[in-house]
Amino acid sequence: MKSFILCVLFSAILFSPKVYAQYSSQKDAAYLATIKAVADYKINDQEELDKVEELRQSPAFNKKLQKMLDKLSNERTKNSTNQRILKILKDAGKQIYDELN
Repeated sequence: MKSFILCVLFSAILFSPKVYAQYSSQKDAAYLATIKAVADYKINDQEELDKVEELRQSPAFNKKLQKMLDKLSNERTKNSTNQRILKILKDAGKQIYDELN
């Protein structure tokens, strides 16, 4: 009987919405961290490095990139564009995470 009660309590704690949300947030953070680390790593790939450096030196590209980034926000209240971009990043991060794991 004691073990049954302990199992019920453990299950209630483990599957509570707060714990599930925290676990989900941690997974999302892991996916974002994965995509950043892999992107940083692949940017330094010998085949890509020259192209990336050329883009970094391009005023036209830098201006366009800044214009795109200006549409984003890291504030707590995010618009629909931010939400869509974040979902794309998390989904891509999950795919990369699953592929490499």
